[in-house]
Amino acid sequence: MHSEVERIGEIAQAGERMIERLRRRAFLPEARKALAVRFSLAEAAALLGCPPERITAAEAAGAVPAPPPGHLRRTPYGVTELQALRAALGLLPARLTQDAPALIAVQNFKGGVGKSTVTTHLAHYCALQGYRVLVVDCDSQATTTTLFGFNPHVTITREQTLYPYLALDPTESDLAYAVHPTPWPNVDLIPANLELFDVEYELAASGAGGESVLAARFRKLKQGLTELAAGYDLVLLDPPPALGTISLAVMQAANALIVPLAATTPDFCSTVQFLGMMDQVTHQLRDAGIDVDYRFVRLLCAKFDSNDPSHGMLRQIMEQTFGSALLPVPILESAEISHAALRMMTVYELERPIGTVRTHRRCKSNLDEALGQITALVRGGGGRPVRAG
Repeated sequence: MHSEVERIGEIAQAGERMIERLRRRAFLPEARKALAVRFSLAEAAALLGCPPERITAAEAAGAVPAPPPGHLRRTPYGVTELQALRAALGLLPARLTQDAPALIAVQNFKGGVGKSTVTTHLAHYCALQGYRVLVVDCDSQATTTTLFGFNPHVTITREQTLYPYLALDPTESDLAYAVHPTPWPNVDLIPANLELFDVEYELAASGAGGESVLAARFRKLKQGLTELAAGYDLVLLDPPPALGTISLAVMQAANALIVPLAATTPDFCSTVQFLGMMDQVTHQLRDAGIDVDYRFVRLLCAKFDSNDPSHGMLRQIMEQTFGSALLPVPILESAEISHAALRMMTVYELERPIGTVRTHRRCKSNLDEALGQITALVRGGGGRPVRAG
């Protein structure tokens, strides 16, 4: 007879088998997603911020390849074509050379607030705006890695994560080894898997005797990410939802902070505690000679149900409490986001609406507005992308 403890392993194995079934439905045979979303001429022009005639004129003049004839004529532009159009028309966002890229940590110590959902949707939104994005999954649960089309338990090894760089006995001196391309031509990923958690054990043990290893690793992660960031417009960091050594290192490496929270009393209280802990930790880090500085700190209300009166009340409480630190546009709760996640995708990757067209448009419009608030912050400070050409 199996014990209840042994049953834990059986349940875990059953869960892994189900996840693999979902992967096979969502992914290609090689376990990598294809980016099939396409745009019409009008949609492409709206994304580029130019008249449709400017695109067709450039195609006619041979400045950019004309879309192939056939069944794709109505929606001829993929993300790769959009990037080519931006480059040819001088509309590609670019950082001023004297400005450092934005390294944005998306963090809250409470799970279930949409941290990974915000990170992946923000990455894809920025990609559609033409930004070069690096996403760094620092969470051993690897939700962000999964949403990008990788199987963290099968196709990602520990040597492909941050581990070889942050380990007590590192085997890598920079982070270039860990950068993986994604189906998005202007988005790269440093993936994670469960073995990344070994860093927590090693660094916690090393720090117990008053060693300086923790401080050295904090500085090392910041240095490695800063070096990589030179090739991107912004870097998105997805740390674990806990106050561990990796989270602290990420908090120190970042130069901006987005805190997602849901419109519930437990989430509000937990976020207040998180901010209090962050205040204490940043002061302790500074006292230890570890610099922490953010260009901006903003809270983003996610999973907001505008039809739920309790959500409205909590939203008012957030506004009264956080003031201008709370981004004015929340991310609305939407079946499109949930259904896309079931397919291990974001709303920006959907070829067609999963629900009604109206629901999809409402969801995407809200995401554009909510996530656009963050890129506006990036543009408004150091590291601002500007129109090239």
